[in-house]
Amino acid sequence: MTVKARATSMKAALIWLVMLICSITLALTLFLTNYLDYLRQNTQQQNQFSSLLNIIAVNAQSNLHHNKPELEEQRLKALDSIPMIKYVHIYQWDDSENKLNFFASFNKADSAALPSQQHRVEHLTTLAVNDDLMEQSKAILLNDKLLGYVYLRASRQELLSSQRQQTLINLLIAAMALILCFFLAFKLLKYFTKPINTLLALVHQVARSKDYSVRAPATELTEFNQLNRAFNTMMDRIENELHKREHAEQEIKQLNQNLEQTVTERTLALKTSNQELLNTLATLHKYQTQIVETEKMASLGQMVAGIAHEVNTPIGLGVTASTLMQDRIQDIERAFADKKLTANQLERFLADSKENLGIIYRNLERAAGLISSFKQVAVDQSNENQRRFNLKQLINEVLLSLRPHLKKTPHQLTVQCPDDLFIISKPGPINQILINLIMNSLIHAYEPNSQGHILISAEQRQNRCYLCYKDDGKGVPEHIRKRIFDPFVTTKRGEGGSGLGMHLVYNLVTQALNGNIYLDSQLGNGVTIDIDFPTSAQPLKK
Repeated sequence: MTVKARATSMKAALIWLVMLICSITLALTLFLTNYLDYLRQNTQQQNQFSSLLNIIAVNAQSNLHHNKPELEEQRLKALDSIPMIKYVHIYQWDDSENKLNFFASFNKADSAALPSQQHRVEHLTTLAVNDDLMEQSKAILLNDKLLGYVYLRASRQELLSSQRQQTLINLLIAAMALILCFFLAFKLLKYFTKPINTLLALVHQVARSKDYSVRAPATELTEFNQLNRAFNTMMDRIENELHKREHAEQEIKQLNQNLEQTVTERTLALKTSNQELLNTLATLHKYQTQIVETEKMASLGQMVAGIAHEVNTPIGLGVTASTLMQDRIQDIERAFADKKLTANQLERFLADSKENLGIIYRNLERAAGLISSFKQVAVDQSNENQRRFNLKQLINEVLLSLRPHLKKTPHQLTVQCPDDLFIISKPGPINQILINLIMNSLIHAYEPNSQGHILISAEQRQNRCYLCYKDDGKGVPEHIRKRIFDPFVTTKRGEGGSGLGMHLVYNLVTQALNGNIYLDSQLGNGVTIDIDFPTSAQPLKK
């Protein structure tokens, strides 16, 4: 349940605020005024008291010296005209008895007699003030000789009465000021609240009748004029928005009448566009498949050129050795026909023949090994079936096929793979993946004449093969890394890069091997590619 907040009118709040401020101000002002006046009158009264005490002491010197108490009594009666003086006692010092004796006194006519104060006068040399009395004594000296003491007691009733009267006057002034302030505040608030009431009436009128054409009139107060102008501006905008909405509603009605026809036309156009898009996508897929196959054949062509270069070297050495041996045989045949063949010639011929036959055998064996490796690589690339193979041997065969490209660079390539890791998988996709990754690093990762390091590591964990490829080259820019596996994305556009190498790798990993591939690279920090795919670990049979 919502609790309704207690509302207070602005008029009442302002009146109370004005009255509170005036009350506090008047109270502080009157209190300070009354207090300062009290301090002033109190100081004045104390000064007057001290002056009277000094005068009485001076006047009493002669009578005390000549021991004339009657004359002193007569002189003290003159103090009756001073309202504040209540009692005056004069005590004479007796040197022989070393004590004070009563000498003369004065009592106010309406006051009872005051007991002797001779036991106090010696200790009452400073002014003592009680609630309504002041008293003090003073030594009477003549030529530094003590004659006696004068004791004076005065009433403070005149001061207290004056303060009470002043307080009453201040309260009356404060009451009249508050009444006047209330009257003026009431009048001013009526002057201030009249424009607000007018504006409030206009707001109620707008709320009831929804007539947004009303406007607030101008007033004599600047702030209310600004409020009224803001109200009028708001009404103008609301009225304009209403006109715009009516116009928009008319347009919507007009559009709704033609909506069905427009939807039909747009639907037909969309169907036509979709069909054209499907045809374009089919053509693009067809061309993309052809380009990927061309990329595979180009990779195979690079391997063929490399193997041809590698096989040509041992075959050339074998041809050279066989030619040299044929020349030596012709020399022996001529020496034998001429019957000039010596034992030394025959011995050298046999030694050279043995050496040349060894050269021919070793190079032919090397060529046979290269051809065997190339045959295996070629078979693996064209074979999509699973078989059992040694993963490290497969990696080494790939490196052997890429030796012509690797020999042209100063880069170092390291393989970290167990020698006895036999797995069951598809060697063809793995072969193509490694070739594309290595060629991609050679083309894109390093500047000319720079020396880098490429690491290929592999391990088997829980029937999955984890293949990691790293290089310490330039890395991949952020805008390329996000689209690295998309077709036709390359940093060597126009310089021989087709942009299909990493796309082919992605397809081989995810489709042919049913695995996953992750690429991590920061510009200037090389590339790390993690590949994992399902496989079966097979122990090495001895």
